[in-house]
Amino acid sequence: MSAFELRDLVERPVAVVRATVAIGDLPVFFERAFHAVGAVMSEQGVHPVGPPFGFYRGMPDPDVDVAAGFPVSGPIVASGDVIPDRLPGGHAVVTVHVGPFDRMDATYEAMGLWMAGQGIEGDTTMWENYLSDPSVEPDPATWRTEIVWPVAAQAASTR
Repeated sequence: MSAFELRDLVERPVAVVRATVAIGDLPVFFERAFHAVGAVMSEQGVHPVGPPFGFYRGMPDPDVDVAAGFPVSGPIVASGDVIPDRLPGGHAVVTVHVGPFDRMDATYEAMGLWMAGQGIEGDTTMWENYLSDPSVEPDPATWRTEIVWPVAAQAASTR
């Protein structure tokens, strides 16, 4: 069972690639996006200041509007598919999912039930901070993903 926590978040600048992607194509999209963002950060002398993330607008059905990238140490200039953006600040419910990505739906469901029990309405946006690197930790049972679900009244999501 995941522990859920209500946090106050500070808005953060990020560099991302944004697209509408079929759920099954997310791994390929993330690999491409993280590589592209990394290259632009390197070219522009900007550094990641947090783990890679995927920012979702709405629930997948069967495609999802997603932005993937990194929080950055300073502003970037748009280059190719990479654009500057921001992760929203405000109130959010946060938990850590441990296990494979394809089992996160159970964590999201439990999170939604917990929020409803607390009288909290989640926004239509949410993001996942990928705390584990599958190339370093090959066992999916050990992967850790922080899920951040903004509270509806506070969410001012990335564009």
